[in-house]
Amino acid sequence: MSMINSISTDADEIAARAVNKRYEGLVTVRTKAIKGKGAWYWAHLEPILVKNTETGVPKAVKLKCCLCNAVFSASNPSRTASEHLKRGTCSNFSSMLQPISAIPPMPISNNNNNVSLSPIMNNHRRKRNSSSVIAFPSPPPPMLNHGINTYLVSGDGNNSNCSGQHHLVLSGGREDLGALAMLEDSVKKLKSPKASPRPVLSKDQVDSALDLLANWFYESCGSVSFSSLEHPKFKAFLNQVGLPAVSRKELLGSRLDSKFEEVRIESEARIRDALFFQVACEGWKCSSSSYGTAMDENLVKFTVNLPNGTCVFQKAVFTGGSVPSKYAEDILWEMITGICGSAVQQCVGIVSDKAKALRKLEAQNHWMVNLSCQFQGFLSLIKDFSRELPLFKAVTNNCIKLANYFNSNSEVRNGFHKYQLQVLDHAALLRVPSSKCENLKNFEPVFALIEDIVHCADVLHLVVLDDSYKRVCVDDPVAREVGGMIQDDVFWNELQAVYSLVKLIKEMAEEIESERPLIGQCLSLWQDLRAKVKEWCMKFSIGEGPVEKIVDKRFKKNYHPAWSTALILDPLYLIRDTNGKYLPPFKCLTHEQEKDVDKLITRLVSREEAHIALMELMKWRSEGLDPLYAQAVQVKRQDPVTGKMKVANPQSSRLVWETCLSEFKSLGKVAVRLIFLHATSSGFKCNWSFMRRICPQGHSRMGIDRAQKMIFIAAHAKLGRRDFSNEEEKDAEMLAMTSSEDDTLNEVFAEASSV
Repeated sequence: MSMINSISTDADEIAARAVNKRYEGLVTVRTKAIKGKGAWYWAHLEPILVKNTETGVPKAVKLKCCLCNAVFSASNPSRTASEHLKRGTCSNFSSMLQPISAIPPMPISNNNNNVSLSPIMNNHRRKRNSSSVIAFPSPPPPMLNHGINTYLVSGDGNNSNCSGQHHLVLSGGREDLGALAMLEDSVKKLKSPKASPRPVLSKDQVDSALDLLANWFYESCGSVSFSSLEHPKFKAFLNQVGLPAVSRKELLGSRLDSKFEEVRIESEARIRDALFFQVACEGWKCSSSSYGTAMDENLVKFTVNLPNGTCVFQKAVFTGGSVPSKYAEDILWEMITGICGSAVQQCVGIVSDKAKALRKLEAQNHWMVNLSCQFQGFLSLIKDFSRELPLFKAVTNNCIKLANYFNSNSEVRNGFHKYQLQVLDHAALLRVPSSKCENLKNFEPVFALIEDIVHCADVLHLVVLDDSYKRVCVDDPVAREVGGMIQDDVFWNELQAVYSLVKLIKEMAEEIESERPLIGQCLSLWQDLRAKVKEWCMKFSIGEGPVEKIVDKRFKKNYHPAWSTALILDPLYLIRDTNGKYLPPFKCLTHEQEKDVDKLITRLVSREEAHIALMELMKWRSEGLDPLYAQAVQVKRQDPVTGKMKVANPQSSRLVWETCLSEFKSLGKVAVRLIFLHATSSGFKCNWSFMRRICPQGHSRMGIDRAQKMIFIAAHAKLGRRDFSNEEEKDAEMLAMTSSEDDTLNEVFAEASSV
């Protein structure tokens, strides 16, 4: 009991000290205010200390109105003054206010002349002549600055309740200049237009605005520097809209942790609610895409594809470059077990741009379907052509020879730039690869050079026809060789052939990346590619044999039996026969691919169900799906964004197996797990260049943790918006679009002025 009493006594003492401290603070503020260094209302409000009647211990601080003796809480003196004094609640305060306009001008006695001036005018005259005396008809009242109106307190006001109040005596000497200057400033404010006040936001509005601002910083994920928070103009902007300054420490601390936890819980709940999922990972191998960044080579991104068509970001791993397959296998398996624990069969497959890491995992886990990324597969085909097709090597060598000569010879280069400015309205060097073509790891640098030469074809022809180039050819055999090559139709035909084929493949790859096809579409994608390549061979008179061989070789490297199986089991690809039945397209498969379907189905089910699944497959092959349901699944609508025809309800294929085809118990288990799998691991793009500075060795674990959290938040937001684009690409397109629009306007104005 004594311990409880001592604790209670300590608490009372602490509270009493806090009350005393509050009271002393208010008294100090009031004392300064009465001397002209604080708010006007302290002349009428007095702090008082309320004590406990029994113990005499201070228990509260109150504010007492000196005019009417009313007592108020001391928590917010400014609000008390506004509500009690300004709004007229205190009748004594209202009665003692008299506008300046009601005060007659005061006569001023001067040695040189006698004039009648307002006491607020001509301070400089009083400074020059300190003997001037200002005579008031009544005792000098103290000045009050009340809102935007300036008043004088009448001489008959009752101010006796306010202790320590000093009457203002205007003698014309040095001591009254400060008060007169304040009064003059108040009158100037009355004459000048009222400045627009800053918006006053409630606490909820401020919190909401700061949350939105923080989310924008997180979702920009390094594109907007956190150091910009300290920029004076940004601080001025926040102040202008009524927001407090934003602390970097807060954004990278409590707010970041809170937002990350919120997003993590939501992501885990979505994965937990799904019956199964597919893991997608990209960044293991160097991307040869022109719009890929160097950061993509070092940052491996993991996402989870769910059966309902949505994606959930999982994590990003900094690898620092190429890694061995065993390391990739370990990372993938750790992530799978981290998501679903011991229920690893919930993960039905992986799609990745590192194929070697997938084979062992699939062999060890019979229920998994591990696929190589089709986007990377198509881009790898370009490298196959550059290494194996002689046409590519010949064009590459010729282009590098031409570019090196034009860039290095000053006289030829000057002529090249002159005609570039005339024809293309800009001048630049040709982009030569930094290493020899046979040592290049990808074809992208060579393709950039080919693009330059194709775009400068007219310029190059004008250069070699110029007299200055002809003079160079007299003594320079290389100039004659390059000039002859530029004037040779064979060179341009081969150059155009290589350019067209690479562009064809890149466009198909870009479409794969944007459309994100499912594995049931893979066979048709490669069939379309073969058809387009065949047309290309005919157009440029290229032998089909070597080209088809390279395509078939790459197809076999990427092929997976799940492609054929998904094509057969997905109701979206059913074909109507002559009898009106909708049957699976077995006739689109080769004999080997039909065997692949049987093998994969038996592998994905238990041994006891294998023969049942094959019997159901035979029934599915002969009966197919009811025409009404098949037509409903295959309904297509025009995409308002791209204008392409797309499936109206992408989830209908899986729903049909779970409802209308429930009789196929074993085959249905395989179907619903296959037909939703994605064929590409490429997802969204982000500018994560700040990871290069944070993640290498030597940086703190806390910094890496913060970067990971920001990536998680940004990726979650982009996937939620289904935004797979790159901010840098958008900015470049917007700038280019603005430039072209300006050029068009200039042309219109030029034509109008000429008319």
